[in-house]
Amino acid sequence: MIEIYDTTLRDGTQMKGISLSGSDKVRIAKRLDEFGVDFIEGGWPGSNAKDVEFFERAKDIEWQNAKIAAFGSTCRAKMAPEDDANIKALIDSHTEVCTLFGKSSVLHVKDVLRTTNDENLRMIEESCAYLKSQGRRVIYDAEHFFDGYKLDAEYAMETLRAAVRGGIETLVLADTNGGCLVEEAEKIIKVVLNEFDLPVGIHAHNDGGLAAAISLAAVRLGCTHVQGTMNGYGERCGNADLCLVIPNLELKMGKQCVPEGNLPMITELSNFINEIANMPPTPNKAFIGASAFAHKGGVHASAMRRNPDSYQHIDPELVGNRMSIVVSELAGRANLITKAENYGIKLEKEEEVLEVLDDIKGMEARGFSFEAAEASVAMMLKRLEKGYKSPFRLIDFTVNVEHREGRGILAEATVKVEVEGEVSHTAAEGNGPVNALDLALRKALTPRYPLIETFELTDYKVRILNSTSGTHATIRVLIDTENGNTRWSTVGASENVIEASWQALADSIEYGLMIGK
Repeated sequence: MIEIYDTTLRDGTQMKGISLSGSDKVRIAKRLDEFGVDFIEGGWPGSNAKDVEFFERAKDIEWQNAKIAAFGSTCRAKMAPEDDANIKALIDSHTEVCTLFGKSSVLHVKDVLRTTNDENLRMIEESCAYLKSQGRRVIYDAEHFFDGYKLDAEYAMETLRAAVRGGIETLVLADTNGGCLVEEAEKIIKVVLNEFDLPVGIHAHNDGGLAAAISLAAVRLGCTHVQGTMNGYGERCGNADLCLVIPNLELKMGKQCVPEGNLPMITELSNFINEIANMPPTPNKAFIGASAFAHKGGVHASAMRRNPDSYQHIDPELVGNRMSIVVSELAGRANLITKAENYGIKLEKEEEVLEVLDDIKGMEARGFSFEAAEASVAMMLKRLEKGYKSPFRLIDFTVNVEHREGRGILAEATVKVEVEGEVSHTAAEGNGPVNALDLALRKALTPRYPLIETFELTDYKVRILNSTSGTHATIRVLIDTENGNTRWSTVGASENVIEASWQALADSIEYGLMIGK
């Protein structure tokens, strides 16, 4: 069993653009505890009010799997631990576990602490021993250990010995600047494992893009404790990403990290934390990204229909993700056949999709993009289905935008559509031409299809494709719509933004009616 020490709430919040409130930290900690990590580092209790709030609230929560850890530094030079404000804050946090960091590098001892090597050893040993005497479990993070070892190996090792003399339970080696190569880290880790008979851990930063690789190598060599953050949050380039480390350890190396059956929670947990932190997810991130198991090439999609293992290294459900087939100009027949099956569309002959495939390739050449507009693809396939009849047919529409004195800009749209043999002609005003068009269409269709009242346009994106053409450029419009349970996306493209908007809008309404039946 590998101990997972999550430092998203402390090291992760040092990432540019992230700021978590005390309530945010509690919400994330509860989900991490549910997932089953062993330790949750709540913050540095002496550094800011939000961390103080978190520890105050955390002590009254009944945690199921995790131990809450408070983080802080060794006492200052020429000061006893019991007199140091930072050490007192650790005690006052009321956590069972305290994680203490100290300097392993002679560079930091001289230039950052501005003290002597011997004084630094005293600070480490006495700080660890004092926390231990106060009934705390002590984890020691050897900051800058790998860089310190390369500068002065014997002194770096002596700092570890000082921490062990202080009574710590786990010794964690930190690649704080994140610049170690895997083979460098391995050589140094072996030296530490050969000397100390207590649990050794790894804390890697990702400045060289190798934090996950170093963490996995450390476990392979015998480390039993891994520190990192969810989604790889952290200062500069981030920390070892537990969303990558944990699945690799469990699925590839056979090392259990979280309670059995909990690994499929990791994709949802990653998305939840991104949402709370207001950080955009990374679509192509291994294991948990929305595109991690997305297949776009026609050859790939064809092979996947024959054997899902042909282009996937694991079953995506093992990590709570799912396989998807992407439709684009690179698609083949298998992409569309799979998509039709996913939407429950019944085609008499598989060859029928070739017509849609030709249309898609031609439309993408004109500016459409169907990768993020699966609902438009679904409608193209649905219209092939025998007996399918579109719920409405556009006869014509008009959109006017005027500036009127005293009223400012006015947008008005009229729509004429045929619904079950009857023609409906409606008009509406809006805060813009697309809004007016949307309202006019809804006014025409809602009496016959009241379900439309539940449709909400949630996003509207416009992209100019060939900007060198100026105002004559082709424009792509992507519309996102929700009905309370489902979210779908549709696309339109034209040199006229209103026409492109109509294409996406009409597909959106038709798709919503199809799935709402």
